[in-house]
Amino acid sequence: MTTPHSSHDASHDSAHDATRDDSSRPATAFDIPLRPLSWRTLVQCLRLGLRDFKRAPWIGLFYGACFVAMGWALLAVFRHAPVYVLALSAGFLLMGPFLCMGLYRVSQQLEAGGAPHFADSLFAWRTRLGTLAIFGFALLVLEMLWGRAALVVFAVSFDGMPDFKGSLLALLDLDNLGFIVAYLAVGAVFAGLIYAVSVVAIPMILDRQTDAITAALTSLRLVLTQTPVLLVWGAIVTVLVVLALLPGFAGLLVVGPWLGHASWHLYRHAVG
Repeated sequence: MTTPHSSHDASHDSAHDATRDDSSRPATAFDIPLRPLSWRTLVQCLRLGLRDFKRAPWIGLFYGACFVAMGWALLAVFRHAPVYVLALSAGFLLMGPFLCMGLYRVSQQLEAGGAPHFADSLFAWRTRLGTLAIFGFALLVLEMLWGRAALVVFAVSFDGMPDFKGSLLALLDLDNLGFIVAYLAVGAVFAGLIYAVSVVAIPMILDRQTDAITAALTSLRLVLTQTPVLLVWGAIVTVLVVLALLPGFAGLLVVGPWLGHASWHLYRHAVG
């Protein structure tokens, strides 16, 4: 015979088991809380990024020099073999996350009150190699689709395919207004998608034991729910990078690591 006490215990155990099962369920991209951002947050992230760069300047300058070298290599290929520029750009897209992860590691160590070490930042990717490989492959596929879509726009707009120098001249010629609008629209769609899935994904992969899909979807959620602020952040990054490119890519020596550290703090402010 079941007593009221035993019935209460059974129901309590059942509720406890349900709670335990729910708590043991892995968090998905839709379970991770996102904090509200404002333009003041962006200013604070830039300030904290600059602070981290000043606290570990030699490590930051190393990664900045890598960004400058990548820019010089791309420019050299453009001058001597422009047909390989797209392939080299794809390679840089895969190298970028690895370089930025070193900067994220430095900011992570500084935030924890520790002293950053160059070797640790250089090999920060080792513990997350599989996840980074999947994420990098996804970015590569997106860039390949972007390149293919751009080729389709060229093929529809012109007779034959111009080389890269001819493409640049075509973009500067206002007589090709229809082509310019279509080309920039395609670029905006793919660049926006790449930005949306990656703005906080890489630091999240470093900071948490998460998979590439969860990190990308969390980044996409952040952009879709706080679009105005993230558009401003994207504009800030774009303007700073373009200005850094003007003096022979030399500005990337400082702007590259500065934005890398700032991106870590954006992630820390945004993802709960």
